[in-house]
Amino acid sequence: MENLKEIIYKRKSTRKYDTTLLTDNIFDDIWQFWADCVKPLYANIKVEYKITEDEKIKGLFAVKAPHYLIISSEIKEGYLTNAGFMFQQMDLYLQSIGLGSCWLGAAKPPVKPDLPLEFVIMLAFGKPLDNSPYRNLFEFKRKPLNAMSDTADKRLEAVRLAPSGINSQPWYFVCDGNTFHAYCEKHGAIKSLIYERMNKIDMGIALAHLYVENNDTFRFFAAENPNQIKKHYYIGSVEI
Repeated sequence: MENLKEIIYKRKSTRKYDTTLLTDNIFDDIWQFWADCVKPLYANIKVEYKITEDEKIKGLFAVKAPHYLIISSEIKEGYLTNAGFMFQQMDLYLQSIGLGSCWLGAAKPPVKPDLPLEFVIMLAFGKPLDNSPYRNLFEFKRKPLNAMSDTADKRLEAVRLAPSGINSQPWYFVCDGNTFHAYCEKHGAIKSLIYERMNKIDMGIALAHLYVENNDTFRFFAAENPNQIKKHYYIGSVEI
Protein backbone atom coordinates (compact mmCIF):
# COMPACT_ATOMS: atom_id res chain seq x y z
CA MET A 1 0.00 0.00 0.00
CA GLU A 2 2.97 2.34 0.41
CA ASN A 3 3.21 2.87 -3.35
CA LEU A 4 -0.51 3.63 -3.52
CA LYS A 5 -0.21 6.23 -0.75
CA GLU A 6 2.28 8.16 -2.85
CA ILE A 7 0.00 8.06 -5.90
CA ILE A 8 -2.85 9.78 -4.01
CA TYR A 9 -0.79 12.98 -3.94
CA LYS A 10 0.13 13.02 -7.62
CA ARG A 11 -2.53 11.08 -9.56
CA LYS A 12 -4.48 12.65 -12.40
CA SER A 13 -7.13 11.61 -14.88
CA THR A 14 -5.54 10.72 -18.22
CA ARG A 15 -7.76 11.41 -21.24
CA LYS A 16 -5.29 10.95 -24.10
CA TYR A 17 -3.63 7.57 -24.62
CA ASP A 18 -1.08 5.80 -26.73
CA THR A 19 -3.30 3.22 -28.44
CA THR A 20 -0.66 0.47 -28.19
CA LEU A 21 -2.08 -2.58 -26.41
CA LEU A 22 -0.47 -3.61 -23.14
CA THR A 23 1.38 -6.89 -22.71
CA ASP A 24 0.03 -10.06 -21.11
CA ASN A 25 2.50 -9.65 -18.25
CA ILE A 26 0.90 -6.36 -17.27
CA PHE A 27 -2.54 -7.95 -17.34
CA ASP A 28 -1.27 -10.78 -15.15
CA ASP A 29 -0.12 -8.20 -12.61
CA ILE A 30 -3.47 -6.40 -12.74
CA TRP A 31 -5.40 -9.62 -12.14
CA GLN A 32 -3.04 -10.51 -9.30
CA PHE A 33 -3.52 -7.16 -7.60
CA TRP A 34 -7.29 -7.49 -7.81
CA ALA A 35 -7.20 -11.01 -6.37
CA ASP A 36 -4.67 -10.37 -3.59
CA CYS A 37 -4.94 -6.74 -2.60
CA VAL A 38 -8.27 -5.10 -3.43
CA LYS A 39 -10.44 -4.83 -0.32
CA PRO A 40 -14.24 -4.48 -0.51
CA LEU A 41 -16.14 -2.05 1.68
CA TYR A 42 -19.00 -4.57 1.96
CA ALA A 43 -17.77 -8.16 1.93
CA ASN A 44 -21.29 -9.50 1.30
CA ILE A 45 -21.66 -7.82 -2.10
CA LYS A 46 -20.50 -9.88 -5.06
CA VAL A 47 -18.56 -7.97 -7.71
CA GLU A 48 -16.80 -8.94 -10.92
CA TYR A 49 -14.68 -7.11 -13.41
CA LYS A 50 -13.42 -7.61 -16.93
CA ILE A 51 -11.02 -5.87 -19.29
CA THR A 52 -12.08 -5.00 -22.81
CA GLU A 53 -10.42 -3.38 -25.82
CA ASP A 54 -13.72 -2.37 -27.40
CA GLU A 55 -13.31 1.07 -28.97
CA LYS A 56 -17.05 1.73 -29.33
CA ILE A 57 -17.51 3.10 -25.84
CA LYS A 58 -20.42 5.53 -25.89
CA GLY A 59 -21.78 8.28 -23.69
CA LEU A 60 -20.84 11.70 -22.37
CA PHE A 61 -17.13 12.33 -21.77
CA ALA A 62 -16.18 8.98 -23.32
CA VAL A 63 -12.43 8.60 -23.74
CA LYS A 64 -10.64 6.60 -26.44
CA ALA A 65 -8.17 4.27 -24.74
CA PRO A 66 -6.53 0.93 -25.56
CA HIS A 67 -8.25 -0.79 -22.61
CA TYR A 68 -11.26 -0.42 -20.35
CA LEU A 69 -11.85 -1.94 -16.95
CA ILE A 70 -15.52 -2.71 -16.30
CA ILE A 71 -16.99 -3.45 -12.87
CA SER A 72 -20.32 -5.18 -12.32
CA SER A 73 -22.07 -5.83 -9.02
CA GLU A 74 -24.96 -7.37 -7.20
CA ILE A 75 -27.56 -4.70 -6.48
CA LYS A 76 -27.59 -4.43 -2.71
CA GLU A 77 -27.57 -1.61 -0.19
CA GLY A 78 -24.24 0.19 -0.57
CA TYR A 79 -23.27 -1.46 -3.86
CA LEU A 80 -22.37 1.79 -5.63
CA THR A 81 -20.17 2.99 -2.78
CA ASN A 82 -18.58 -0.46 -2.63
CA ALA A 83 -17.80 -0.37 -6.36
CA GLY A 84 -16.21 3.07 -6.05
CA PHE A 85 -14.17 1.91 -3.07
CA MET A 86 -12.80 -1.15 -4.89
CA PHE A 87 -12.22 0.49 -8.24
CA GLN A 88 -10.35 3.44 -6.78
CA GLN A 89 -7.83 0.98 -5.39
CA MET A 90 -7.44 -0.29 -8.96
CA ASP A 91 -7.14 3.29 -10.26
CA LEU A 92 -4.30 3.98 -7.83
CA TYR A 93 -2.63 0.67 -8.66
CA LEU A 94 -2.71 1.32 -12.41
CA GLN A 95 -1.04 4.67 -11.90
CA SER A 96 1.49 3.14 -9.49
CA ILE A 97 2.81 0.99 -12.37
CA GLY A 98 3.10 4.01 -14.67
CA LEU A 99 -0.18 3.70 -16.55
CA GLY A 100 -2.76 6.41 -17.05
CA SER A 101 -6.39 5.90 -16.04
CA CYS A 102 -9.65 7.82 -16.06
CA TRP A 103 -13.08 7.24 -14.51
CA LEU A 104 -15.84 7.17 -17.14
CA GLY A 105 -18.89 8.00 -15.06
CA ALA A 106 -21.28 8.70 -17.93
CA ALA A 107 -19.94 6.22 -20.50
CA LYS A 108 -21.16 2.71 -21.24
CA PRO A 109 -19.95 -0.20 -23.36
CA PRO A 110 -21.84 -0.56 -26.67
CA VAL A 111 -23.32 -3.86 -25.52
CA LYS A 112 -24.03 -5.16 -22.04
CA PRO A 113 -20.87 -6.77 -20.62
CA ASP A 114 -20.87 -10.56 -20.58
CA LEU A 115 -21.07 -10.68 -16.81
CA PRO A 116 -23.91 -12.06 -14.66
CA LEU A 117 -24.09 -8.93 -12.50
CA GLU A 118 -25.26 -5.36 -13.11
CA PHE A 119 -22.89 -2.99 -14.94
CA VAL A 120 -21.79 -0.17 -12.60
CA ILE A 121 -18.97 1.88 -14.11
CA MET A 122 -15.76 1.67 -16.08
CA LEU A 123 -12.19 2.97 -16.14
CA ALA A 124 -10.19 3.80 -19.25
CA PHE A 125 -6.50 2.90 -18.96
CA GLY A 126 -3.29 2.48 -20.90
CA LYS A 127 -0.02 4.26 -21.59
CA PRO A 128 -0.54 8.05 -21.40
CA LEU A 129 0.20 9.90 -24.62
CA ASP A 130 2.31 12.50 -22.78
CA ASN A 131 4.26 9.71 -21.00
CA SER A 132 3.24 10.83 -17.51
CA PRO A 133 0.15 9.86 -15.46
CA TYR A 134 1.10 12.29 -12.69
CA ARG A 135 0.78 15.96 -11.69
CA ASN A 136 2.12 18.27 -9.04
CA LEU A 137 0.22 18.72 -5.79
CA PHE A 138 -0.51 22.40 -6.51
CA GLU A 139 -2.40 21.38 -9.68
CA PHE A 140 -5.23 19.73 -7.72
CA LYS A 141 -8.38 21.86 -7.64
CA ARG A 142 -10.18 20.83 -4.48
CA LYS A 143 -12.21 22.27 -1.61
CA PRO A 144 -10.21 23.24 1.50
CA LEU A 145 -10.39 20.84 4.44
CA ASN A 146 -12.65 23.13 6.45
CA ALA A 147 -15.25 23.05 3.64
CA MET A 148 -15.47 19.24 3.56
CA SER A 149 -15.43 18.50 7.29
CA ASP A 150 -16.39 19.98 10.62
CA THR A 151 -12.71 20.12 11.59
CA ALA A 152 -9.76 20.80 9.30
CA ASP A 153 -8.17 17.49 10.27
CA LYS A 154 -5.01 16.80 8.25
CA ARG A 155 -5.80 13.07 8.36
CA LEU A 156 -8.46 13.84 5.74
CA GLU A 157 -6.01 15.34 3.25
CA ALA A 158 -5.95 12.11 1.22
CA VAL A 159 -9.76 12.22 1.03
CA ARG A 160 -9.67 15.87 -0.05
CA LEU A 161 -7.59 14.91 -3.09
CA ALA A 162 -9.94 12.13 -4.23
CA PRO A 163 -11.42 12.40 -7.75
CA SER A 164 -15.18 12.75 -8.24
CA GLY A 165 -17.68 13.10 -11.06
CA ILE A 166 -17.35 16.61 -12.59
CA ASN A 167 -15.19 17.36 -9.54
CA SER A 168 -18.32 17.69 -7.39
CA GLN A 169 -16.60 16.52 -4.17
CA PRO A 170 -19.92 15.56 -2.52
CA TRP A 171 -18.43 14.30 0.77
CA TYR A 172 -18.59 15.79 4.23
CA PHE A 173 -16.91 14.30 7.31
CA VAL A 174 -17.64 14.76 10.99
CA CYS A 175 -14.62 13.99 13.17
CA ASP A 176 -14.93 12.20 16.51
CA GLY A 177 -11.46 11.27 17.77
CA ASN A 178 -10.24 8.40 15.60
CA THR A 179 -13.65 8.04 13.97
CA PHE A 180 -14.87 9.91 10.90
CA HIS A 181 -18.57 9.89 10.03
CA ALA A 182 -19.06 10.17 6.27
CA TYR A 183 -21.96 12.04 4.67
CA CYS A 184 -22.92 12.65 1.05
CA GLU A 185 -24.44 15.81 -0.35
CA LYS A 186 -28.21 15.57 -0.80
CA HIS A 187 -29.87 17.00 -3.91
CA GLY A 188 -33.42 17.85 -4.84
CA ALA A 189 -35.56 15.47 -6.87
CA ILE A 190 -34.36 16.62 -10.31
CA LYS A 191 -30.65 16.88 -9.48
CA SER A 192 -30.77 13.51 -7.73
CA LEU A 193 -31.66 11.88 -11.04
CA ILE A 194 -28.39 13.22 -12.45
CA TYR A 195 -25.99 13.13 -9.52
CA GLU A 196 -27.08 10.65 -6.85
CA ARG A 197 -25.75 7.49 -8.49
CA MET A 198 -22.34 8.97 -9.26
CA ASN A 199 -22.13 10.69 -5.88
CA LYS A 200 -22.51 7.34 -4.12
CA ILE A 201 -19.65 5.98 -6.22
CA ASP A 202 -17.66 9.12 -5.38
CA MET A 203 -18.12 8.41 -1.68
CA GLY A 204 -16.52 5.01 -2.18
CA ILE A 205 -13.61 6.65 -4.00
CA ALA A 206 -13.06 9.06 -1.10
CA LEU A 207 -13.25 6.26 1.46
CA ALA A 208 -10.72 4.26 -0.58
CA HIS A 209 -8.18 7.05 -0.10
CA LEU A 210 -8.82 6.97 3.65
CA TYR A 211 -8.34 3.19 3.57
CA VAL A 212 -5.08 3.34 1.61
CA GLU A 213 -3.70 5.90 4.05
CA ASN A 214 -4.75 3.81 7.08
CA ASN A 215 -4.98 0.25 5.79
CA ASP A 216 -3.68 -1.32 9.02
CA THR A 217 -6.37 0.26 11.22
CA PHE A 218 -9.24 1.09 8.83
CA ARG A 219 -12.65 -0.20 9.95
CA PHE A 220 -15.90 0.75 8.21
CA PHE A 221 -19.18 0.42 10.11
CA ALA A 222 -22.67 1.83 10.50
CA ALA A 223 -23.03 4.00 13.59
CA GLU A 224 -26.15 3.80 15.72
CA ASN A 225 -28.30 6.93 15.41
CA PRO A 226 -25.75 9.07 13.52
CA ASN A 227 -26.26 12.81 13.67
CA GLN A 228 -28.25 14.43 10.90
CA ILE A 229 -26.33 16.93 8.78
CA LYS A 230 -28.25 19.56 6.83
CA LYS A 231 -28.41 18.85 3.08
CA HIS A 232 -26.45 15.59 3.51
CA TYR A 233 -27.26 11.94 4.18
CA TYR A 234 -25.23 9.43 6.17
CA ILE A 235 -23.05 6.87 4.34
CA GLY A 236 -21.11 5.18 7.15
CA SER A 237 -18.33 5.65 9.66
CA VAL A 238 -14.62 4.87 9.58
CA GLU A 239 -12.39 4.16 12.53
CA ILE A 240 -8.68 4.60 11.88
